[in-house]
Amino acid sequence: MNTLPSNLQKQLADCKQEHLAHFWSKLSADEQDHLTKQLESIDFALYKNLLEENPSNDEKLFEPCEVILLNDAFREAGMSSIANGEIGVLTVAGGQGTRLGWSGPKGTFPATPITGKSLFQLIAEQILFASEKYKTTIPWYIMTSKENDAATRSFLLDNNCFGMQRTDIFLFTQNEIPAVNDDGSMMLSSKSSIAMNPDGHGGVVSALRSSGGLDEMVTRGIKYLSYVQVDNPLANVIDPDFIGLHCSDRSSSEVSSKCVLKTDPEERVGVFCKVNGRIEVVEYSDLPSGKAHERTAEGALVYAGGSIAMHLFTVTFLQQIADDLPWHKARKKVPFIDLQSGERIKPEEPNACKFEKFVFDVIPLAKRSLVVETSRVEEFAPIKNASGKDSAETSHALQVERAKLWLLRSGVEVAKGALVEISPLSGASPDDLMKNQLPSSIGDEEVVVI
Repeated sequence: MNTLPSNLQKQLADCKQEHLAHFWSKLSADEQDHLTKQLESIDFALYKNLLEENPSNDEKLFEPCEVILLNDAFREAGMSSIANGEIGVLTVAGGQGTRLGWSGPKGTFPATPITGKSLFQLIAEQILFASEKYKTTIPWYIMTSKENDAATRSFLLDNNCFGMQRTDIFLFTQNEIPAVNDDGSMMLSSKSSIAMNPDGHGGVVSALRSSGGLDEMVTRGIKYLSYVQVDNPLANVIDPDFIGLHCSDRSSSEVSSKCVLKTDPEERVGVFCKVNGRIEVVEYSDLPSGKAHERTAEGALVYAGGSIAMHLFTVTFLQQIADDLPWHKARKKVPFIDLQSGERIKPEEPNACKFEKFVFDVIPLAKRSLVVETSRVEEFAPIKNASGKDSAETSHALQVERAKLWLLRSGVEVAKGALVEISPLSGASPDDLMKNQLPSSIGDEEVVVI
C-alpha cells in the first residue's frame, strides 16, 4: 500500500496528527496493516473533545457522608436475590503482575499463604460455593486488557476454569485511548504503532456495553453486579447481607459501596465524602489536608470511610450511564519515537497526558447510593506491591488472621503459632464452616488447610 487510506488521511489532517504516518513508506505491508487498524480504532471526535475540555474551577464543598454499619438485617432478602439468579460478579483484571515481580496477568498470581491459589481461583471458588449453596448459576464477567487477554484466557482454560462452566465466564477487553504530549499530539510508540493506554478501571462500564455484556446480563435475568478488583484475596464476592441491603425497599440503591475505617489520615486510599451534595470517592491526594486530619470530639477521623473498590451495581443503572463517566488527565512518562532520528526515547520526567476513567465516578451519577462499613480484617488484604505494605506477605498474615477468627467462632481452639488457610469451597462465613468436619484444636506451628 503506497499511501494511507484517504479517509484516514483526512481524519489525521483534521486533527493535525499527520505525523502519525511519518514512517508509512518505510513500513512493511503487515506494519501498514497494523497501523491502519489502530487508526481506525481511534475515536478522533472523542480525542478532540478531550483536548478542548477545561478542568472545572468550581469550588468544591466537602462534607462527611453517612456510613451504614453492615449487619444481617437484610440477609434473607439477599439470599433470595442470589437464589433467584439475579447476581453476577464483575472483576477488573487488566493488570500485569509486574509490580509483584510476577510475569503474567495479576490474576494468575499465587495469593494464599499455604496452597498458593491464584487470585482468579479464589474468586472462582467463591462463585462455585455460592452457586451450589443457593442452587443457582452465578456468571462471572472479567475485564482483561489487550496486553493480558490471551494469557488470561489460556490460564483459565488450562485450569478448567476452576470448575466453573466456560459458558458462565464472559471475558471482554478494556478499551484503549491515545496518550498525547504537551502539544496535544499523539505519539508513536514504534514506527508502526501509536502510544496507547488503557482507559482506566472506569472503562469497564462502556466496555461491558460494547462487548455485549450488559445485554447478556439482561438475557440471563441478572439485576445486580458484585464488583471486585482482582487483587484482594479477602473480598467477599457474594455477600447476602450487602446484596440484601442494596436491593431492599429501604435503599433501592443504584450503587452501594463498602468501606473500611482508615487507619490514619495519610493512608493512601480514596475517601467517601459528600462533594457539593453528592456522594463521591475523593482520591487521598485530592482531599484537603485539613479535612483529612479533621477529628470528632472523641478523636475519630471525620472523613474515615476508606474505599476498598467493592461495589454493587444495579444493571439497569449501568445501561443508562455507560457513556457518562468523566475523563481524568494524568501526567505520565510515555516512551515515544523521535520523528527526526527514528529512535525510541524513554523520558526521565513526565512528558505526556494519559486519559482514564475511574469506576467510582459511577457513584455521583446515581440518584440513590449508600456506603456501608465493613471489617478490615474480614474483607481487605490487597496484594499490590512486591514487598512492604499491601504485599503478599502482609496479605498472607491477614488471611491467616481471618482464618483463625472464623475457626475460633466455629468452636475450634487455634494456637497462636498455627498457620491456617480456609478454602472458599469450604465456606463463606464461620456459619458455613461449622457444616464441615473441623478439628477440635490446631496446635502451635501446625499447618492446616480447611
